[in-house]
Amino acid sequence: MTRTRGGTTGELVDRLERLVRIESPSRDADASERMATQLSEWWQDAGATVRFERTEAGASLVAELQGEGDPLLLVGHSDTVWPVGALEGDVPWSVDGDIVRGPGVYDMKSGLLVMLGAVERLRGVPRRSVRAVVVCDEEIGSPTTQALLRRCAEGVSGVVGFESPHPDGALKVGRRGSTRLRVEVQGRASHAALDPEAGISAIDELVDQLLRVRAIVSDSTLPSEVLCNVGTIGGGGRANVVPAQAQAEIGLRFVDSVAERRVLAALDALTPVRPDAVVATRILSSRPAWRASEGDHAFVDTIVRAGRSLGQEIAARPASGAGDTNLLGSLGLPTVDGFGPRGGGAHAVTEHASLTSLRERIDLLEALLTDVPA
Repeated sequence: MTRTRGGTTGELVDRLERLVRIESPSRDADASERMATQLSEWWQDAGATVRFERTEAGASLVAELQGEGDPLLLVGHSDTVWPVGALEGDVPWSVDGDIVRGPGVYDMKSGLLVMLGAVERLRGVPRRSVRAVVVCDEEIGSPTTQALLRRCAEGVSGVVGFESPHPDGALKVGRRGSTRLRVEVQGRASHAALDPEAGISAIDELVDQLLRVRAIVSDSTLPSEVLCNVGTIGGGGRANVVPAQAQAEIGLRFVDSVAERRVLAALDALTPVRPDAVVATRILSSRPAWRASEGDHAFVDTIVRAGRSLGQEIAARPASGAGDTNLLGSLGLPTVDGFGPRGGGAHAVTEHASLTSLRERIDLLEALLTDVPA
């Protein structure tokens, strides 16, 4: 069995299996409570003061460790995209040499152990103050925990997110903003043959509105590219009835806040093409664009130096996917994400993580925490 600083590989695997076997899909409040309880036990053993924050989505955990200077905020989540039963079905737990598999093993239960592994090594050692927050609803956009994230960010020196890195292990600095919204249309039903003039087709109206959406997101005067995907369309019921209702769910990705504000304002101002039709735009979830700042790059430089002290070469670049660091980075806090271990298959049956990379990330965070600012 490989001995690592702060424990054996077997001990890491045992902990990871315990977390993975708590199947914790978003909005499963009982499962999030079990995750928070297990994590709380380990954080308290590491010397942290722990509290729970509960919302309708479940239990989130906040842990505080006193040290030098303003705290460094460590950010993670306990929920996964996998339904209960995935462990016994498509995504069984397994260990094959360096590779571990299971629901949530990569996104991001292994990242939670990076946090713990580093702080456990540093009991009684001079180090930075630490605040950790593990939210219960990140996979659905953190709709109930964004206020908690904002509170946890008050007075911190920087933010580290423990989502998965780029495939080559590079950290993430800057993320596209992500907004899910629904365009809803209310028309008026009538017989499609006997009295078509009395009806207002919600589907026809929706089609025209989606053409407007396409024009808005492709406006050549926008400062940056906007990605737009119409993910679902619904409405109507029978071919002989003018449909009274229709809706489309749309996913948008933004590089910068200027394009984000302009596009969302234009979509909010959509007006009906047909008299007496009603059009409404409803935001389902939204994470702001986080464009890397000078402070973010300076923070990356600090991490690069910590990595070189260990013989690790650390790189960082922007990412397309969104997460909780979008909010925190957009607030102007020095922020980096992707501090979880290498692996792959997030949200897929091939989900897996590397134990070697898990140990390397623990080493890197330990080095970062012991680099106490003067």
